[in-house]
Amino acid sequence: MKKLAVVALGGNALLRAGQKGTIDEQEENVYSTCSNLLELIKKDYNLVITHGNGPQVGNILLQNSAGSKMYSIPEMPLDICGAYSQGFIGYMIEQQLRNVLEKRGMQKDIITLVTQVLVDKNDPAFSKPTKPIGPYYSAEELEQQKKENPEAVYKEDVRRGGWRKVVA
Repeated sequence: MKKLAVVALGGNALLRAGQKGTIDEQEENVYSTCSNLLELIKKDYNLVITHGNGPQVGNILLQNSAGSKMYSIPEMPLDICGAYSQGFIGYMIEQQLRNVLEKRGMQKDIITLVTQVLVDKNDPAFSKPTKPIGPYYSAEELEQQKKENPEAVYKEDVRRGGWRKVVA
């Protein structure tokens, strides 16, 4: 039986601080990350790659909000935005890992899975959300965000000098 390695990539590893979030930036970051996985593949490990999605799902939420305001397109809930991000991030990882392997004359079967987690609606984490998602806001931008989305919760990140939306 082959060895198995589980590799967890943070959403910020896919979209780095200071980047706009273009597909070119994210694909380049993922390619670089996948290149770093080659040693495990050469040592005959099977890989399970998991990923975060904070910056990506935050951008999807902003796109939803803009589409709603500009074109009356209904906004999607966070779980649907999460699935959307899983699909496109999984696709990027699969595509760039395939590119890395092809460049080195290697071939592996790769599959992307979109997963679902069932959460108890009474989970106490909903009363004190802590997971930051999306962009950083200045104090002025935060006030506008609160007007547009009064039920959202924001926390200050003093290290980065801004506010971010937090979820359970």
